[in-house]
Amino acid sequence: MMILPQGFKEIVAFALAASGMVVAQQRPSGSRSIFEGSSDVGKTRAGSTVYEPAGGVYRVTGGGADMWGAADDFHFSWVRLSGDATLTADIQYPWSSKAPLEKAVLIFRQSLDPGSAYADNAIHADGHITLQYRDTAGGKTADVTAAEHGATRLRIERSGDRFTAYTGSADGKLTAFSNTTIAMEGPVYVGIGVCAHDTEGLTTVSFSNVSIESPSGSPAAKKK
Repeated sequence: MMILPQGFKEIVAFALAASGMVVAQQRPSGSRSIFEGSSDVGKTRAGSTVYEPAGGVYRVTGGGADMWGAADDFHFSWVRLSGDATLTADIQYPWSSKAPLEKAVLIFRQSLDPGSAYADNAIHADGHITLQYRDTAGGKTADVTAAEHGATRLRIERSGDRFTAYTGSADGKLTAFSNTTIAMEGPVYVGIGVCAHDTEGLTTVSFSNVSIESPSGSPAAKKK
């Protein structure tokens, strides 16, 4: 086995970050996480995901300038799934959030490439919620803004090639506000992510009551 010199891995990580490639993959820390991987995607400072089993809370720390345009920069905790699935979570920003466009997302993504096709339900630090999507790799990002502002319970549902975004009201009812059609092949990456909307910054967002279910209501099947 070749031993890398001190600092070599950090140099490689910096070079990969500058090129926009995924620079980190690890399992979220904490036992019983439903996610199998945790990755920095695009040009971003190193993020992390910590799972706290006692409260069922994922604390996701992410950097990156944005999830927009032809490529994304964020931290992503994921599991690979095939077929239809529904991802639901409660999302809580910290009081210290500064950038109005910080994003916490529930996302289906074709790959870990920064320019991957995807659909997500994104809540921003200023409270507005959008269905965001890129229908082809390297294509433009589009979005639709929900009428409801400041909801903290979100859902995104995949049915075939149709992706539908929901917001939750105070009484717990989830209401669809938009959908889009994107062709995704084979197993896709499904999970939660955070973008600081700051090239040099990091922000931490809490996700709780996180569930991934198949149409039957049972846990969705993993594909490694």
